[in-house]
Amino acid sequence: MSARADSVRSILYALGANLAIAAAKTVAAIATGSSAMLAEAIHSFADSGNQGLLLWGMKQAKRPPSPDYPLGWGKAVFFWSFVVALVLFCLGGVFSLYEGWHKLQQPEALSYPWAAVGVLAFGLVAETVSLRACLAEVNKVRGGRTLWRWFRETRQSELVVILGEDLAALLGLALALCAVLVTILSGDPAWDALGSMAIGVVLVVVAIGIAVEIKGLLIGQSAAPDTEERLRRFLEGREEVEQLFRLLTLQLGASLMVAVKARMKAATAAELVAAINRTEAAVRAEFPEIQWLFFEPDLAD
Repeated sequence: MSARADSVRSILYALGANLAIAAAKTVAAIATGSSAMLAEAIHSFADSGNQGLLLWGMKQAKRPPSPDYPLGWGKAVFFWSFVVALVLFCLGGVFSLYEGWHKLQQPEALSYPWAAVGVLAFGLVAETVSLRACLAEVNKVRGGRTLWRWFRETRQSELVVILGEDLAALLGLALALCAVLVTILSGDPAWDALGSMAIGVVLVVVAIGIAVEIKGLLIGQSAAPDTEERLRRFLEGREEVEQLFRLLTLQLGASLMVAVKARMKAATAAELVAAINRTEAAVRAEFPEIQWLFFEPDLAD
C-alpha cells in the first residue's frame, strides 16, 4: 500500500511557529523601524493565513460527490494551494520588494537594533522546528528520492507549499539577520533596505516554483510515477488479466481515479464479470486511495 504523509501535522506546526514569529517580528519592527524586519513580519502573517487556507482546502476536499461534482471535491486542495502561492508572491514577495525600494530611497536609522537580532534568532529556531516536522513527514514518503525529485513528483500539494514556505522563511530570516547585523556594524541603513529586497526576491522565486508545481495538479496530473508503476505491475501480475492495454490515472486530491483497459481470461460473460469484480476488489484492497475505478474489457487495443 502507498504511504501518505500527515500534512495536517506539518501545517499545524508551521501555523504555530508563524503566529509566534509574526507577533515577535511586529513588535520588533515597530520598535526598531527596520524595513527588513517589517518585511519578515508581513511574510509571517501571510504564511499564517496561508496555513489557514490549506486547512480549509483539505476540509473542502473531503466533501462527497454530487450531481454537479460527480468526481468529488478532491481538487479543492490544489486550488487553495495555488491561492497560497499567489498570496506568497503578492503579499510576501512584492510587498518586501516595495518596502525595501521605498526605504532605499528614504533610509532611516534603526532603533533598538539588537532587539531585532534577538527576534530573528528566535524566528530561526522556531522555523527550524517547523521545517524539521515537515521534513519528517516528507521522509515517510520520498523513499530513496532526493528532496528535489520528491518535490517534482509528489501529488501532496499542501506539503509542497509547507516545505516551500519553511525553506523561504529560514532563508528570509537569515537574510534579515545579516541585513540588520551589517546595518549595525556599518551604520548604513541602506543595508537594511537591501535585505528587505533580497527577502522579496526569495519569496517571489519560491512562490513561482510552488505555483508551477501545483499548476500541473490543477490541470489534471496522473498519479505519482511510483504509484502508477506499482499499479501497472499489480494488474499485470493478476491471473485474471491476460494483457493490460491501457492504464489511465488522475490525481483528485488525496484520492485517485483509475481507468483500465485489458484483455481478461474468461470464456463466458459470467466469467468475465466475475474476473473483473475480483480484480477490482484486489486493486482497491492494495490501493485504498483509489476512489473511482473503471474497467473496460477488450480483445485488442
